[in-house]
Amino acid sequence: MFLTKVQLKLGWTKQQVATFIGIHIRTLNDWKREKFLMGFNAANRLSRKSCIQLPENIQIKEQYWYTTKGARKGGIASFRKQNGRIGDPILQKRAWKKWWEAKGKFDDNPIFRRKYVYLPTASMELAEFMGIMMGDGSLTARQITVTLHHIDDLAYSKFVTDLMRRLFRIRPSVYHSVKNSVNDIVLSRSELVTFLNSLGLPIGNKVRQQIDIPDWIKQNKAFATACVRGLVDTDGSVFTHSYTVNGKRYHYKKLSFSSRSEPLRVSVAQILADRDMSPRLDTSYNVRLDSIADMKKYFSKVGSHNPKHLKRYAQ
Repeated sequence: MFLTKVQLKLGWTKQQVATFIGIHIRTLNDWKREKFLMGFNAANRLSRKSCIQLPENIQIKEQYWYTTKGARKGGIASFRKQNGRIGDPILQKRAWKKWWEAKGKFDDNPIFRRKYVYLPTASMELAEFMGIMMGDGSLTARQITVTLHHIDDLAYSKFVTDLMRRLFRIRPSVYHSVKNSVNDIVLSRSELVTFLNSLGLPIGNKVRQQIDIPDWIKQNKAFATACVRGLVDTDGSVFTHSYTVNGKRYHYKKLSFSSRSEPLRVSVAQILADRDMSPRLDTSYNVRLDSIADMKKYFSKVGSHNPKHLKRYAQ
């Protein structure tokens, strides 16, 4: 009743009340239904704000008051279940192993079942995602991760997130690392890892395994173009080259793709050459496009979905 009175007195919505005391609206609903006890500080703030006195019969409990009660109930239940042998880790391990061998591993338990994931057919979007993964992506036994700079690639992160959602019909999680200044875009699906591995993405260190663009992509011109776009959008850069002739300053844009995998650099250079450009492999693990004409061809024939590259080229 107290919360209802406050809400009516202030003329606020439930969301406004929740925001004022810094909680989620779900928590407010739980308090109203008396599913959980309301915090005293929150009640006091609302009382002062609305000029409605706190109920006279309120009880103030110590923090974590419920743990002793809950632990006692759980302990009694475990004691009865284990015939008085509670607390013995060896007996617990033996009991679990006996259950697992006799029944557990045969049960169709959703805890052990692989989660459903949509596996797309070959397409330009899938080929571009393969390029993104070969650039700033990584595979572990159960996770797919794309790691991008939290500021420079923030807009591109949204594109990658939407691309993953369209391809696999799952919304990835995004985790921000303050220490490393990156956003990790993550999908946790064992079946998806197996699928991408079968398409040519290695699990583990890409450089040590000298990754290369898979043949199913290289043999299709549209797929190869999309894959290079994903590679350059992640591991490439657009920069301004400046020089002076007879006291006059000139500048124009260049493009560089960097990788310590030699087969990958060679494949990217070949795909660019097949599209009428003149890529240059330098001694610093780079594939370079140096001319104004090649830059125009690249952004016309390959293009970019990374706003950072588009902005630098247009400047």
